[in-house]
Amino acid sequence: MGSILSLSLQPNDPKVMNTLEKIIQSKYKEVEERKMSLPIKKLEKEVFFERTPISIKNVLKYTKKGIIAEFKRQSPSKGVINHQASVTEVTQGYAKAGALGISILTDLGYFGGSNKDLQNARLHLEVPILRKDFIIDEYQIIEAKAIGADFILLIAASLSPKQIKELAQFAHSLQLEVLMEVHNLIELQSSLTYELDLIGVNNRNLKTFDVDINTSKELAAHIPNEFIKISESGISEIDNIKILQSYGYQGFLIGENFMKTTNPSQAAQDFIAQL
Repeated sequence: MGSILSLSLQPNDPKVMNTLEKIIQSKYKEVEERKMSLPIKKLEKEVFFERTPISIKNVLKYTKKGIIAEFKRQSPSKGVINHQASVTEVTQGYAKAGALGISILTDLGYFGGSNKDLQNARLHLEVPILRKDFIIDEYQIIEAKAIGADFILLIAASLSPKQIKELAQFAHSLQLEVLMEVHNLIELQSSLTYELDLIGVNNRNLKTFDVDINTSKELAAHIPNEFIKISESGISEIDNIKILQSYGYQGFLIGENFMKTTNPSQAAQDFIAQL
C-alpha cells in the first residue's frame, strides 16, 4: 500500500447528488442560525466541553469486533426507518452488545436527529461516539465537543480538500478524531491528508443509492496504512465482515440493519455475538 505522498491528486467529482447539494445548502443556513441562537462562548461552557474524548482509533486498532453501531431514525433514501426507538435505550443496548463505537445522526431535516440525541446518549455511555452530520463549519466541531462527541465525520463529496484539511486540523485542536467518508477513488485521492485519523468507504452510490461492498474492496489498497479503514453501508452479513477484514478493514459502521428491527439492541447483540 502506498503513502499519501505517492497518490496522484485529482479534483473531486463535480457531479454531486442533488439531494446532497440540497442538504449542504440548507446546512449553511442552519449553521448561521445556530451561531446566532447559541454563540460559541455558550458552547464552551457546556458540561461536556472540558471532557477528554475517547480515541476510536485506539479502540479499533486491536480488535476483531470493530462494530460502530448507528442510531438513525430516517434517511433520504429509505424514509422512516424507526421513529419509535429511544436513543438512550438503543445506544446503551449497542454498548452492552459489544459495539466499540456509536454513531448518532444529529441532522434534523433529513435524518430526524438532534444534538440532544447525542447529549442524552453521552450521559450513559463510555464508548467513543461519532457525531454524524454534514460538517461544513468550525462551529459544528465546537458543537460536537460541547455535546460529548469523540470523533466527527467529514464527507469528501461535500467539501474541498482545503476544507477537509482545515476542519480536521481544527478538530484535532479540540482533541476530536476525524473520520473522512469517501465513495470512490477520485474522492479518496483528492482529499487524503495526514490530518485525518480514519477513512470510511461508503458502499452506497450517491447517485443511485445502490449498495455494493465491492466498493470497499476496490478502494482498500489505495488507503495508506497510516489510517484505520472503516467500511460503511450494506454490511448485513457476518461473512461480509470477514471478507472485508481480509482487505484490512478494522471498523464496520452498521445502522439500518439494526434500526429497521423492532429491537435494534437485540439485533446488534445477535449480530456481534457471531463475530
